[in-house]
Amino acid sequence: MDGTPGMVVAGAGECGVRAAFELREAGWTGPVTLVGAENALPYERPPLSKSVLAEPEGAREPPALCEDRALQDAGIEFLAGATVTGIDRDRHQAVLADGRRIPYQRLLLATGANARRLPLAGVDAGGVRYLRSRADAIVLRDRLRPGARIGVIGAGFIGLELAAAAAARGCAVTVIEAAPRPMSRAVPADLAATVADRHRQAGVDLRCGQGVERLVRRNGALLLELAGGETAEYDTVVAGVGAVPETALAEKAGLAVENGVRVDDRLTTSDPDIFAAGDCCSFPHPLYGGRRIRLEAWRNARDQGRAAARNMLGDDRPYAAVPWFWSDQFDLTLQIAGLTDAAARAVVRARPDGVRIRFGLEADGRLLSAAAVGPGNSVAKDIRLAELLIARRAAPDPAALGDPAIPLKTLLRQAPS
Repeated sequence: MDGTPGMVVAGAGECGVRAAFELREAGWTGPVTLVGAENALPYERPPLSKSVLAEPEGAREPPALCEDRALQDAGIEFLAGATVTGIDRDRHQAVLADGRRIPYQRLLLATGANARRLPLAGVDAGGVRYLRSRADAIVLRDRLRPGARIGVIGAGFIGLELAAAAAARGCAVTVIEAAPRPMSRAVPADLAATVADRHRQAGVDLRCGQGVERLVRRNGALLLELAGGETAEYDTVVAGVGAVPETALAEKAGLAVENGVRVDDRLTTSDPDIFAAGDCCSFPHPLYGGRRIRLEAWRNARDQGRAAARNMLGDDRPYAAVPWFWSDQFDLTLQIAGLTDAAARAVVRARPDGVRIRFGLEADGRLLSAAAVGPGNSVAKDIRLAELLIARRAAPDPAALGDPAIPLKTLLRQAPS
């Protein structure tokens, strides 16, 4: 830090790291400072609930997003174990927890999200575990031993991925979900049912429509009291009940907040010299009528980090990437392009291999979403083609869309470019 105002990125996850390197690739030659709270090189977070847990102790670390040499070669000053705790907007300075001040021309908030805490009696004393960081994953991995009784609260992506990893390690796994079905917010019911069946085949006790009232310790174990009066005992209880955007820094600085740091379609906050991207921000999406959304997804973090970096340098381009999600559970992969809850009607393509692709259409016929689950990488190509159709605002013939004999590539060639 030589005192010259440069580009400062608060947060060294997928979003922040991609933004820092994109600044260099876009031609910025001034200072770039990347600030990361963890005292380690930036790493990929999706494996935390998948391969890092599924492998035996010490066998797998989350892959690094970049090596120290790459940061040095790019001229990125990486401050590990540091946190931006304040923003002096008048002086254009990011204030670190230790009192250091970093001058900025533009500042990017890539602060991510934190695990949502359970509002239950007894939680603080009961030792509920959460999964958000490498340290969290290592602690959990050590507890996933054959025969261990693992209780998972929440049947969203994280909860089910964790359950799959625990079952693969030989644990006795129970998943408790208050909603009537798993993954109810983002995944169509028929696809969620396919995933739920696979969990049950693997021995996972999946209980939906059951809330948790209280958690207490008893003889070294954890006792969950369910809403209906039933009790269940576990060696480890993990909560996967969603995430809360990290907005404390933005709020303290007086920036607009609305289900995350509020940004416009250029990812600019209410301060024109401060941007926000990734899990921490909400933004209007042009493919969905300007609907304001917040996405907790690896690809969105990557793409928004790059887009924000370009706009920090004056590119002035709206962010319009199609939302994309994926989850690996046992031998199945679930992929979704677009927002499934925006559709007015559905068309299902039943492929000869048994995979069903559910397309969501607007009332006027425009394609808004596509979702499928299948073994391995079997759904990736079709979901990618659907993603391209969504991006083009295509309105394919519903009969052709549902006909597995007509390749989606043919529909793409017929769509407006």
